[in-house]
Amino acid sequence: MAASSTFPLKDDLDIVIPTIRNLDFLEMWRPFFQPYHLIIVQDGDPSRNIKVPDGFHYELYNRNDINKILGPKASCISFKDSACRCFGYMVSKKKYIFTIDDDCFVAKDPTGKDIDALRQHINNLLNPSTPYFFNTLYDPFSDGADFVRGYPFSLREGVPTAVSHGLWLNIPDYDAPTQLVKPRERNTRYVDAVMTLPKGILFPMCGMNLAFDRSLIGPAMYFGLMGDGQPIGRYDDMWAGWCVKVICDHLGLGIKTGLPYIWHSKASNPFVNLKKEYKGIFWQEEIIPFFQDAILPKECITVQACYKELSKQVKDKLGKIDPYFVKLADAMVTWIDAWDELNPPAKVAGSK
Repeated sequence: MAASSTFPLKDDLDIVIPTIRNLDFLEMWRPFFQPYHLIIVQDGDPSRNIKVPDGFHYELYNRNDINKILGPKASCISFKDSACRCFGYMVSKKKYIFTIDDDCFVAKDPTGKDIDALRQHINNLLNPSTPYFFNTLYDPFSDGADFVRGYPFSLREGVPTAVSHGLWLNIPDYDAPTQLVKPRERNTRYVDAVMTLPKGILFPMCGMNLAFDRSLIGPAMYFGLMGDGQPIGRYDDMWAGWCVKVICDHLGLGIKTGLPYIWHSKASNPFVNLKKEYKGIFWQEEIIPFFQDAILPKECITVQACYKELSKQVKDKLGKIDPYFVKLADAMVTWIDAWDELNPPAKVAGSK
């Protein structure tokens, strides 16, 4: 019991890390991560030897492994882009996933204490969300908080939390134009709050400090086609977030954002980012209204069914913007087919 409380969900959670470099950053996270199982997705040159500090239990997959496991369906996994992390979600057999970038370090709270980001994510996921009515004291399930006067008692039970979206101190997650006009800006504001995203409201999900309940929303956590050979990059996590939010709203699931913070250690090159983002900057003005208007039929009662229906709408409506979205819609279907191959539904007792 003591071990499980020290490292909650130790046997039920995988930590997924996309990388192109040695994982020295894990030394800083050792007090918090060492008992957990890691899934490392190596991007780029598969012949490169990635070094992992001693004492960690992990599986490492490179592009050759992805191709071998998925065969022709490997085409849905991005190359030379951190979107490749979603392969780790697919091969995991755990109920929960925490994913973190290799330039994210342990942050400190205002008292100077190291923040156990993973523990806070787990706390967020294990407590309900409240997407149907906003609580002005933020997360009513947090220590020292509750539902405020006027909050409907009929909604206080909440709904299952599918996603916990954490934030960052130091380098903010800005787009390239904002990076260029604010090159020295750093986030020093620690806001001690967690809140549920209201139903019907989209958000720009960042994948560098993110946890989710794989059993509830895993098949929708596809980070799209980005990077090598694609006309767009740096929209992988946001694409996943928009899809996930529409599906969570439809299925009655919740998403939390706020705590925990990590320390984002370095800013990526804004000029390189601009080359990756520039089409997305234009396209998002049509992509976001598409997701705001997206409606899933009541017959869609599984994440897979919702996701395939959404792919049809992507092809039909966003395909008119650029042929890329037709290709992306096809990849969304391939992703679900590959997910179901590696994660077949459990057989009902007594069935043949």
